Amino acid sequence: MKKILITGGAGFLGSHLCRQLIKQENDITCVDNLLTGSLSNVEELQGDKNFNFISHDITHSIEGEYDEIYNLACPASPVHYQTDPIKTMKTSVLGSINLLELAKKHQSRIFQASTSEIYGDPEMHPQKENYWGHVNPIGPRSCYDEGKRCAETLFFDYHRQHKLDIKLVRIFNTYGPRMNPHDGRVVSNFIVQAILGDDISIYGDGSQTRSFCYVDDMIDGFVAMMHSKNNISGPINLGNPNEFTILELAEKIISLIGGKSKIIFNDLPVDDPKMRKPDIQKAKHDLDWSPKISLDEGLDYTISYFKQLLLS
Repeated sequence: MKKILITGGAGFLGSHLCRQLIKQENDITCVDNLLTGSLSNVEELQGDKNFNFISHDITHSIEGEYDEIYNLACPASPVHYQTDPIKTMKTSVLGSINLLELAKKHQSRIFQASTSEIYGDPEMHPQKENYWGHVNPIGPRSCYDEGKRCAETLFFDYHRQHKLDIKLVRIFNTYGPRMNPHDGRVVSNFIVQAILGDDISIYGDGSQTRSFCYVDDMIDGFVAMMHSKNNISGPINLGNPNEFTILELAEKIISLIGGKSKIIFNDLPVDDPKMRKPDIQKAKHDLDWSPKISLDEGLDYTISYFKQLLLS
């Protein structure tokens, strides 16, 4: 049994990771300040003898000895990370330093959940790990984009300077049960609007593209990366390379849910990427990982979750 620390463990991805690792009979410490996470996401785990929840903000130092550390702590949707951009940057930078120092002290293996947003509004398509990105350093999204880029720098500097065993992945759009219905992400937005019979809000003309990965596939990628060989540090893209326009996604969700929702178009937010598609050749080669769940199948699971949540 491994002792594992998961920061951001009460969030969307973190709560799924907690469940997966509990099933594998590990001793889990879940840390979250509940700024965007929710205790309801891990409520059913609270009675498990191998699960411990700690309310804590990783911008402050943290103690404990762990075999593995997963850092998932950071607001990940524009609605949340732009609410307090300075706090977002501190979480990425100070939080990473605190966790890296903890890992260095006990020689723990440490995992960083980075993001496809480090590629910015990309000029390479699909995005490969050796692409350095096209990011606005002073825009409204910069607190997240540049915070995550700085966190990557810190992880690799600790790896080079202190020989720390790091694992770094770049997450592309992920969806599934336990998404926050109010987080402003495109899949949850469209599903909630369609279930409630509201108009579907598209920002821009809907021609911008995204690639959507179901949460179970993503969590399998996390665990595969953590358990990979010592010489595999990353960064490695994790995502589903099947690409859809935002308009196609809206039309698909309307057809699956039914109802009378209409599509309306609003102004595109500043620095919103026009294209987002992962090249996952490294994940296939190094981790023997690729997504298995189609968008239609994943949307069925996600729609069922939101119907139960909103209509109960």
